[in-house]
Amino acid sequence: MDSRYNPAAIEEKWQKTWVELGLDKTPSASKKPKFYALSMFPYPSGSLHMGHVRNYTISDVIARLKRMQGYRVIHPMGWDAFGLPAENAAIDRGVPPAKWTYQNIAQMRQQLQRLGLSIDWECELATCSPDYYKWTQWIFLQFLQAGLAYQKEAAVNWDPIDQTVLANEQVDNEGRSWRSGAIVERKLLRQWFFKITDYAEELLNDLDKLTGWPERVKLMQANWIGKSTGAYLEFPIVGIDEKIAVYTTRPDTAYGVSYLVLAPEHPLTKHVTTKEQQAAVEVFIKEVSNQSELERTSEDKPKRGIPTGGVAINPFTGEEVPIWIADYVLYEYGTGAVMGVPAHDVRDFKFANNYDLPINFVIASPDDIAGLDLTPASEIGESQLIQVDYKQAYTEPGILINSGAFTGMASVDAKQAIIKYAEQQGFGKVRVQYRLRDWLISRQRYWGAPIPVIHCSNCGIVPVPDKDLPVQLPEEVEFTGRGGSPLTQLESWVNVPCPTCGTPAKRETDTMDTFIDSSWYFLRFPDAKNEQQVFDSSKVNDWMPVNQYVGGIEHAILHLLYSRFVTKVLRDRGLLNFDEPFQRLLTQGMVQGLTYLNPNKGGKDKWIPSNLVNSSDPRDPQTGEPLQRLYATMSKSKGNGVAPEDVIAKYGVDTARMFILFKAPPEKDLEWDEADVEGQSRFLNRVWRLVTDYITAGVSRKKAQLSDLTKVEKELRRAIHTAIQAVTEDLEDEYQFNTAISELMKLSNALTDADKNSPIYAEGIRTLVMLLAPFAPHIADELWHLLGESDSVHTQTWPSFDPVALVADEITLVIQVMGKTRGAIQVPAQADKAALEKYARESEIAQRYIEGKEIKKVIVVPGKLVNFVVS
Repeated sequence: MDSRYNPAAIEEKWQKTWVELGLDKTPSASKKPKFYALSMFPYPSGSLHMGHVRNYTISDVIARLKRMQGYRVIHPMGWDAFGLPAENAAIDRGVPPAKWTYQNIAQMRQQLQRLGLSIDWECELATCSPDYYKWTQWIFLQFLQAGLAYQKEAAVNWDPIDQTVLANEQVDNEGRSWRSGAIVERKLLRQWFFKITDYAEELLNDLDKLTGWPERVKLMQANWIGKSTGAYLEFPIVGIDEKIAVYTTRPDTAYGVSYLVLAPEHPLTKHVTTKEQQAAVEVFIKEVSNQSELERTSEDKPKRGIPTGGVAINPFTGEEVPIWIADYVLYEYGTGAVMGVPAHDVRDFKFANNYDLPINFVIASPDDIAGLDLTPASEIGESQLIQVDYKQAYTEPGILINSGAFTGMASVDAKQAIIKYAEQQGFGKVRVQYRLRDWLISRQRYWGAPIPVIHCSNCGIVPVPDKDLPVQLPEEVEFTGRGGSPLTQLESWVNVPCPTCGTPAKRETDTMDTFIDSSWYFLRFPDAKNEQQVFDSSKVNDWMPVNQYVGGIEHAILHLLYSRFVTKVLRDRGLLNFDEPFQRLLTQGMVQGLTYLNPNKGGKDKWIPSNLVNSSDPRDPQTGEPLQRLYATMSKSKGNGVAPEDVIAKYGVDTARMFILFKAPPEKDLEWDEADVEGQSRFLNRVWRLVTDYITAGVSRKKAQLSDLTKVEKELRRAIHTAIQAVTEDLEDEYQFNTAISELMKLSNALTDADKNSPIYAEGIRTLVMLLAPFAPHIADELWHLLGESDSVHTQTWPSFDPVALVADEITLVIQVMGKTRGAIQVPAQADKAALEKYARESEIAQRYIEGKEIKKVIVVPGKLVNFVVS
């Protein structure tokens, strides 16, 4: 037997064996309880990073544990394979997106398999494969049939040089296109949306069902949905038969409205603008169109506006108020118009001061108006003209002033009263509104699932018949990065007969947002090879929901929210019998590397790659300036990454897995430190020696007679079963892998000091190997085999602890005098308080320290200590 631990040979051997045995295959129908373990699938960039290693190792430990606990487990893997990076690669490298993507998938699949993950690769899927996106298109048609998919005009980022739409992430902080460098314009395009707002209330309320989710993720989703109850109010426009609608959560300030603001894109803008202001307004609108949404809504930039010359009537006061347009109001939000109440809104206060607009205080602090006559006006519109001397917006609750019949009312109560009055007068009503907007799913790009509709001049929007799915992406396209999607330029693909009337028609050239691909992939895994249906509902209803989902906090809102939405829609279409897709969610922290920063440099140049720095005296290799050391999330731009393949080549997969699990709790950021990697390598080598030395010693393996155990054997057995209990609890409750590994180390230490000839030692060795199996699967299976077992350790039943073994015969009793510890003695574990005091009094330790002194008081803490208070 080789006494040396050789990770490379062991890992390759066992990975082949597991494949031959089919250990990781998803079981078919079984009476066992099910467990669905899933990590968020990766984008196939071509290279695995340490964040991937952490994510997939976490779900693998859980999957392996559940198999040993008697569950039938599905643990699949796929590829989130559509999206912009592949299209950029096609432009930069002259390689078709499909070729680039599938090369990356092959490379990353091999890297993942090298990690020894217990994945059922027969369930593998790629969202860019026609046999997957056929069903993505079918799901789109389900939304269309349900009235949940529609087209409307929406503002987009438009590159005037490349003549293409840009995603927000393709626009830099200066509002320029990342590729052409042109100032990006805002442009209205007709685009496809999903009506996620129809499910806003259910998505919000059902967060209460997600007891296995982190509270902060649920709060992030609740804030994103952003439910508020307020007033919908209409302000008549002077001179035309139109009204400006606003939504406000502060109807109590309605008497303080001193101006209205429209979004520059609002259809009413051109109607309210006077001839005198027309030229100035057009210039302003042009300037605003060059700003991104991020720039327009940024809190740290001054808000710009211009009067239209138009005037509206405040229906509460009957007074005229000017109509402005401003960059901070977006047409896509709410009604596309807001009422300006500078006296009671910080942003409006700044805006009014910048443009010398009236500031009418209508709420005041009770202390500031004490003693004033607050008798309500007899007629709405009359004013008490109460003056308050505030130098800034008053935003706290208070008492209404200058508010007609509502003067003197508490602002909290006035909200409902004013809404009721507006309803009675016919110019307002209560409204529940959500911050959530409908999901814009159109992308004017090639590498995505084509939207399966045809535009016919006779029939309008015509769904592609199910029998004609998938609408496949054509391959004979050119990628220049200019002129919009290549699909629009391929007439042979665009021009088709209408499926309904047969006349010449055109395909939709937009493709779908890749979030759609990822919002249902977990439903496909249990029936991944089904060519006849999106999935067999009986199979999916059996396996779903996902029991444990693992992924980054960066997906806390969009991906998870969209997945919940799609699940609910498919439920309502009769395909699913559950409401939520993910029972438990673990958001793992980032992997951080040692990073060097030159504070005297700006931009990307400030990061100095670690391999160029002398760690003992970190200086900029170009300037010689001293560098700052910090830990930051690993990335290519910072030059602080650690390649998984380098770590595996040096230490082996099991060591890499053990480190990534041991270094930090899974939800916390992890600081990469090679010294800690070496520590885990030493631990696995120690376990190897423990087991192989035991085997080499050839000791008797007779079964232990529990009634005949010595005191030392009882203590060892207690250590064994304490480890079983602690590791199991750590893996089942909060997934505290780090403390579970600490328990393995304690058991290893207990065995190191124990008698190898004891049958309890044999139990300890076998237990250590089984408990190690989910964490370090290769070495565990090798050691299990060396112990003479023919089956894989991963097919064994997870050990259960014996409560009797946890009961100690003796405990250590600490003896204190005046609160200071003087020593400890061994006493029977079952001794009561009186007996503990007797043992302590009679001990040599107590005799030494209390002799000749009067005992004033004795404090006994059962199971822990006795403290003598003396004089």
